[in-house]
Amino acid sequence: MPEARESVSRKLLGRLRETLAQETAGQARLDRITDLIAGSLGTDVCSIYLFRDSETLELCATHGLKPEAVHKTRMRLGEGLVGRVARDGRIVNTANAPAEPGFRFMPETGEERFSSFIGVPVQRLGETLGVLVTQTHEPRRFTEDEVYALEVVAMVLAEMAELGAFIGEGAALGALHQRPVLFRGISGQEGTAEGHVWLHEPRVVVTNPIADDPEAEKGRLREALDTLRLSVDEMLNSVASGDKEQMQVLETYRMFANSRGWIRRMEEAIESGLSAEAAVEKEQTTARSRLTKVPDTYLRERLHDLDDLSNRLLRILTGQGNHTGAEMPADPVLVARNIGPGELLDYGRSLRGIVLEEGSVGSHAAIVARALAIPLVINAGPITTEALNGDPIMVDGDEGIVHLRPDENVAAAFRDKTAMQAEAQKRYATIRHKPCITRDGTRIRLTMNAGLMADLPSLESSGADGVGLFRTELQFLVLNKVPKRGELAALYRRVMDAARGKTVVFRTLDIGSDKVLPYMKPQDEPNPAMGWRAIRVGLDKPGVLRMQLQALIRAAAGRPLHVMFPFIAQFDEFRAAREQLDRALERESRLNHPLPCEIHVGAMLETPSIAFAPRQFFEMADFISIGGNDLKQFFFAADRENERVRRRYDTLNVSFLNFLEGIINRCSEIGTPLSFCGEDAGRPLEALCFAAMGLRALSMRPASIGPVKHMLMSHDLKELRNVIDEARRSGAQSVRPAVREWLRKTANQPPAGAGPA
Repeated sequence: MPEARESVSRKLLGRLRETLAQETAGQARLDRITDLIAGSLGTDVCSIYLFRDSETLELCATHGLKPEAVHKTRMRLGEGLVGRVARDGRIVNTANAPAEPGFRFMPETGEERFSSFIGVPVQRLGETLGVLVTQTHEPRRFTEDEVYALEVVAMVLAEMAELGAFIGEGAALGALHQRPVLFRGISGQEGTAEGHVWLHEPRVVVTNPIADDPEAEKGRLREALDTLRLSVDEMLNSVASGDKEQMQVLETYRMFANSRGWIRRMEEAIESGLSAEAAVEKEQTTARSRLTKVPDTYLRERLHDLDDLSNRLLRILTGQGNHTGAEMPADPVLVARNIGPGELLDYGRSLRGIVLEEGSVGSHAAIVARALAIPLVINAGPITTEALNGDPIMVDGDEGIVHLRPDENVAAAFRDKTAMQAEAQKRYATIRHKPCITRDGTRIRLTMNAGLMADLPSLESSGADGVGLFRTELQFLVLNKVPKRGELAALYRRVMDAARGKTVVFRTLDIGSDKVLPYMKPQDEPNPAMGWRAIRVGLDKPGVLRMQLQALIRAAAGRPLHVMFPFIAQFDEFRAAREQLDRALERESRLNHPLPCEIHVGAMLETPSIAFAPRQFFEMADFISIGGNDLKQFFFAADRENERVRRRYDTLNVSFLNFLEGIINRCSEIGTPLSFCGEDAGRPLEALCFAAMGLRALSMRPASIGPVKHMLMSHDLKELRNVIDEARRSGAQSVRPAVREWLRKTANQPPAGAGPA
């Protein structure tokens, strides 16, 4: 390491350590730090700007500018050179600041025309918390060693802000981790929840960023790296030889753990005066900042590997494991970057809500959250770097919004919304056990979607007529190996027992696309939603399909059995799937096992192609269920995982309703029972329109049955059909505006047959 770097950075950190050791705190501490930096580097100005909110920076301390400008001077993100540093997360180092693009002169600070400027982002794990600035009258470009010293100091500042070390006067100083923060994500599961944060993987807190003895710190780093490499080797040895994908991930870990460049950069940071753990975090922050801007998807994905490895190394160095000793709050809202279905099931219904930085609406976590009826918001980044265990949090799964540490006004409005929902649930309870009959006398069958034994109590509490869709893939997703036939048979038997005679429609394994089994080789497909999935996998891997069908037959043990095959795109697929079922029945008969007293075999209509299948398909199918989520994305060519397009296409679009009408008419002509299953079935307005179009069975999540039943029982389908047809004839893009206007005029009608439960 160059001697200059060592002297500048270590001397500066040494003085900073002395300053931090003093009893002063808050504003006085910040002021001392700016004085110290200006004095050590011989600059005329040193200033610290911190984010007041996500778009505004505030001058929080300065040496060389007017003291009265502190906590008054603010700038927007991207405004001026300071705003540019904050927006881009990159250093600006110039000898001629006024000539730089975006330069802003701030006379209110008493600022003179300083020539030189350097702004260094104050970052922690890729999140920019503020900007450290130094300026001089004389034109000069700061040397590499001075830049490095300021980077190291900025890293220490980020740690202190993280620990609430700057709590003092001024809103921006009111600890970055005490201010209210709003996160906008995507709704993964509807509902609202209020509680306190429970971090799935608590952040490692670096409490000793500065160290006196570089050799001792490098020794600690080497010991921790040895432990890390040993753990990676042990993981490699424990992986089955055939699991090439997991082997590749761990080989990447091993490569990083032995990377000389990675280790050298951490050792250089230690030489500058940082502790071993602070050096690891500094390198992690730098890598995050660099890799998040790389356009190459593969390289960006490597960031997750490096992040995980760095966190493992930090836990070894600090001794802070995943179990920190903190007690889970009584009202936990789980906050995580991402989480697997097995881990989420371990928490079970103890959670009030879930907030994830990553994930998708069809991810394993979302599937489990929906099964457990837990409000979920996904893509709510970067909440894991902001939230701390025990922080108050409010989750609005309806809107995809998360309020972290909400102020009183936000909390009051949120509680009002929750109270209104609770009041509505009381109204729904009065019609829970009544049949769903509309005002014109039409009977609509409302069933629930399920996927876990834990869902079955909702049959009674929701008033559902049965289970219109039981997702069988969850049992496969949460295990590390293929479940045994006997285990599946026992589970399906318990599901039928819990249903107490009500119909349960079992959908065979729907894997592929976004649902990849841990023990199944993932397919590198450019568009997995339209790739090797569902029945395509079942027919290509008939052993698994037959095993599942045999388990279902044994579970029925003389009772009626309803089986549904997913993602049928052409008649031959359904015919081949039925043949597999027939073979399974023949085998069970030869073994003298009791067969179902009756068997109903259906198909999910999720692709437009099968709507135009030969008449024989509709005659062979005992029932058909429209899989609305997939059908809509294929009909509109709009990926439902892509937030830019998935909400652009309305379910009540006239073209889509015309298409549904064709399916309804074909099934009605042949006498094939038809239902609609998916998110839209659980939305009252959409459900009402489906019923008016001729659908007589809808399947949805249990919590939606009450509001949907109330809506249906309150209206006349014949009147609504006239409204819909008139809107279709008018050339309207969607019937939604006309239906909303009709609902407004017919508001406040009590449900047909409503009264004491």
